[in-house]
Amino acid sequence: MRAGLKISAFAAALAATFGTAYGVGQGIDPLVTERAPESHGSHEGAQADGAAESPAGGLQVSEGGYALDLETPSVTAGRRSDLRFVIRDSAGRAVTAYERENTKELHLIIASRDLGTYRHVHPARAADGTWSIPVELPRAGDYRVLADFTPAKKGVENLALGADLAVAGAYEPQRLPAATDTADVDGYQVRLTGGLTPRTASELKLTVFRAGRPVTDLQPYLGAYGHLVALRSGDLAYLHVHPHGRPEPGPAVSFEATAPSRGTYRLFLDFKHDGQVRTAAFTVRAGEQAEAHGH
Repeated sequence: MRAGLKISAFAAALAATFGTAYGVGQGIDPLVTERAPESHGSHEGAQADGAAESPAGGLQVSEGGYALDLETPSVTAGRRSDLRFVIRDSAGRAVTAYERENTKELHLIIASRDLGTYRHVHPARAADGTWSIPVELPRAGDYRVLADFTPAKKGVENLALGADLAVAGAYEPQRLPAATDTADVDGYQVRLTGGLTPRTASELKLTVFRAGRPVTDLQPYLGAYGHLVALRSGDLAYLHVHPHGRPEPGPAVSFEATAPSRGTYRLFLDFKHDGQVRTAAFTVRAGEQAEAHGH
């Protein structure tokens, strides 16, 4: 996963199997001391058909000769379960060698179709290539599991592959929050400046405050002062988000992103302060940033 992001769409047929079902995965990495980052973090996308970089990814279960084999296609809301999967090459063999991106071999995004629940987690890999992580999904529903990785093979680029996950239980759909330029999380306020422009790169600057004061001592997390994921409402397309400007420990972290189309998107910023990682979320309407974010 280098420095950008993406995700995909789910099959509604899973809902018929589980009736009223929906929820999300949860897993938290141990907090470790990291050195100061060389750049802001986010995740960089795969290249479409081996050619120019696409503004969205994660919409396929296989690409470039690699496939995401999700061995746990369903779980139950509120029950702790092991989520297991394998990345396979074109011969069906489990991939066991990866390049490290943002200090990890693989980054996993789990998001509910209504984007009401989101997790950025890091599973463990066994010697045979099987990845696993315990998850407890609080809400039932259709989810998308996205694996962001780069195989350790010459000439292979970063890939983002997605698969559907069904979470059984009583389904209560959530309406997407209205577009806003501020988000509150655990006593912190994060302010968004900028927006998404269809088919054009634009800057997104996120400034972190605590008790009304700018936070200037953000801590490195996965080799960066901030990680931004952008997902498109509807198909959960996973957007490329790149670091922008010089990395600083706050109060602002900046990114550059391109929306593939007009529409509604959800942004998730992970940042670390006082030894804890927090996530601030925003709803953004591509093509309407002038009204939504004061441009």
